[in-house]
Amino acid sequence: MAMLGSRLESAGYRVVRVEYPSTSEPIEALVDSLAASVASCCGEAAGDIHFVAHSMGGILVRAYLAQRVEPYSGRVVMLSPPNQGSEIVDAFADSRLLRAMIGPAGMRLGTDSTGIGSELPAVDFSLGIITGDRSVSPVGSWLIPGPDDGKVGVERARVAGATDFIVVPATHTFIMNRRDVAEHVIQFLSEGRFHSGDSSELDGSVP
Repeated sequence: MAMLGSRLESAGYRVVRVEYPSTSEPIEALVDSLAASVASCCGEAAGDIHFVAHSMGGILVRAYLAQRVEPYSGRVVMLSPPNQGSEIVDAFADSRLLRAMIGPAGMRLGTDSTGIGSELPAVDFSLGIITGDRSVSPVGSWLIPGPDDGKVGVERARVAGATDFIVVPATHTFIMNRRDVAEHVIQFLSEGRFHSGDSSELDGSVP
């Protein structure tokens, strides 16, 4: 996220990069870690900060905001979030190799009722979602129906209550490095909407 962070700083934002042990801790511990990081960096202003999250980071932000008692007035942009899970986790749910690669939190990203995405409430905050439809993973794209970014299907990135949703020609791993994605992020954080243009602008609600 360094390149995106640098572009946000150039746009005038104070950027705090939050790291977390994504492959070794359960989601609950990661959410607690995120809450501690927010409290440390922002304190009483935590309701006014913005979040820009990639992949599972978006799920952590949803879980964190769902447990907040105080009103949240900031905005959130998610990049390639598995809001409705990923068929890849479904297909290899019994794989020790996958479990070792993505850890206990990643294994909660399936598409069925046991997935963390199905347990979280609909979002009630300003949320923009940017996802990709290019893949360099033939196996992943074979498992995922419809357009995908190699790990998450376009339709699986959606969540009820999202404010705006766009698709860009990007892969899951590198979507955050695109200049147009940074421009979309800055636009949403500033105005609560994305630029309309070459990207496919779609309704953010779940069909």
